[in-house]
Amino acid sequence: MPSLDDGSVTRALAPTLPAVTSVPESVTGRPSGAAAKPIGPYERRTAVVHEWDPRTVEVARRVDELVRARRPDLRVEHIGSTAVAGLPGKGIVDLSIETEPDDIPAVVELLYELGFGPQPGPDPWPPTRPMPVGSMELDGEEFRIHLHVQPVGGDFPRDIAFRDALRNDPELRRQYEALKRGITSGGEVEGLRYTHSKTAWILAVYRQLGFAPPPIEPPATIGIAGGGHLARLLALEARRLGYRVAILDGDPDGPAAGLGERIEAAGPDDVEAARRLAERAAVITHDLDHVSPEVVAVLDDRRHPIRPGPYPLKLTADRVVERRFLEANGVPGAPWGEVASAEEVQAAAAEFGYPLRMKALRGGYDGRSEVIVPDLAAVAELPATLERPMLAGPALRAEAQLSIVVARGVDGATRAYPPVRTRRERGVLVEASVPAEIDLAVGEAAATLARDLATAMGLVGSVTIDLLLMPNGSLLVDELVPRPDLAGAWSIEGAATGQFAQHLRAICGLPLGEVAVRTPAAATGVLLGDGAPREARPSGLYDALSTPDVHLHLYDKHLVFERRVMGHVTALGETVAEALDRARLAAQRVRWGHG
Repeated sequence: MPSLDDGSVTRALAPTLPAVTSVPESVTGRPSGAAAKPIGPYERRTAVVHEWDPRTVEVARRVDELVRARRPDLRVEHIGSTAVAGLPGKGIVDLSIETEPDDIPAVVELLYELGFGPQPGPDPWPPTRPMPVGSMELDGEEFRIHLHVQPVGGDFPRDIAFRDALRNDPELRRQYEALKRGITSGGEVEGLRYTHSKTAWILAVYRQLGFAPPPIEPPATIGIAGGGHLARLLALEARRLGYRVAILDGDPDGPAAGLGERIEAAGPDDVEAARRLAERAAVITHDLDHVSPEVVAVLDDRRHPIRPGPYPLKLTADRVVERRFLEANGVPGAPWGEVASAEEVQAAAAEFGYPLRMKALRGGYDGRSEVIVPDLAAVAELPATLERPMLAGPALRAEAQLSIVVARGVDGATRAYPPVRTRRERGVLVEASVPAEIDLAVGEAAATLARDLATAMGLVGSVTIDLLLMPNGSLLVDELVPRPDLAGAWSIEGAATGQFAQHLRAICGLPLGEVAVRTPAAATGVLLGDGAPREARPSGLYDALSTPDVHLHLYDKHLVFERRVMGHVTALGETVAEALDRARLAAQRVRWGHG
């Protein structure tokens, strides 16, 4: 969906479209050659609102002439804020061409011959609906250009209707201007955050114009990449609402397998299996922490969008990228540096002090691939060159570890659950309790931070944000997890809308539910396995469920072993202490057979 003035309002709002031929690799970059092009290079910048410049109309006219001189059958439409006289915006000349799907590669090749290039940044439009970019100099001023190439049956008519509504309605222009100036009132902001902050208002206008995307309703199939316990809890909610479920997982007997009408027994990097999953699904989500870029490319299609979205997956797949995203959005995070050798570890320790906390750049969730370096002697035991680069920072002494889950819908609306206080052992979550027993102002700050990050990521679905509450009352972001998480499992019984039901509402375009806590306190205890690998034979359920207000969830994992997450219990109570006591007692009563 075109951005109207900066790339995309949110890719999530796209309607269902037929398949489109991909742009060949030969035209995915600027063509070689030193000949001067009428279109100049493009520079990605932060977002700031400028007054409307009438010269943007002339730039649009000249681009139309350049295209029509080569393809008289094509028409370049000027859309977005620069197409509306007097409307401030980023100053980008937003243009659009509508053509047949099979013609898109040829149109893109023509544009590249003129000097346009591929869209930069972390979340480019896919080849099925690309947005070449460039610039043009006029009166000594450089004007940046976005040129959307839209398949027939796509967003072209809606964008024209939106432009014309702005041209004809002064009140609508006033509201849009006020929105933009409000987003940038504190100065320049990261471009995608600016874009996604406009989503809710723009979609409301689309609805008035008759272009709102319909929700995905039962009995549509929801595809889930991954078949672990989170996929199981999500599939249970999907089946309860009447959806069908398809699972992509390497274990055909995994926790979610019994809930899927279709199982693709393949690993998360299997592109062909992902393609088969996508063919059956109206929308795709995941319970994996990492999905390969190749699989994301297959799943990210307007016929079956992947949600929370490709961009959140890219951000959180690499810890350095994640930290830079936080910094670009002015979000405080723990100090960090990248290390690849013992020498660099020692330099990081000199900067941050001991103990030093190191985690893998990829795959370092929940304590996996995480190392604590207590002193110089431990550094000496490291190999000269690490097996893989890692993120290094101080092992901070926090007042509390917190997690907060926030959901964001297709329409940009957000709902943040109350923050929970968590306890982890060797990085693995073992307890979570709500209320978190923190100052009201800290809770409000956590909720605001969560909503802002969800908006900046442009996600559709839910994200779990792990936070450190420091002794001075400040909050530092530790990790972002764009999916449901066990830290929010208490909400299944303890909130008006559980996080798994909320995630489904979000990815299917349904209204988000209320997140009010239904009980004074709730606590979750995670059931961890012990001992050597063996067949899982749970016992003690009778005693566990004899504890008042306890809810037991077993994940149907066939094997149990040391520290494997096998299930959870959530207990309700009048106080946090009471809920925790009940959860701990019930969890202790669940045992796993040894013979």
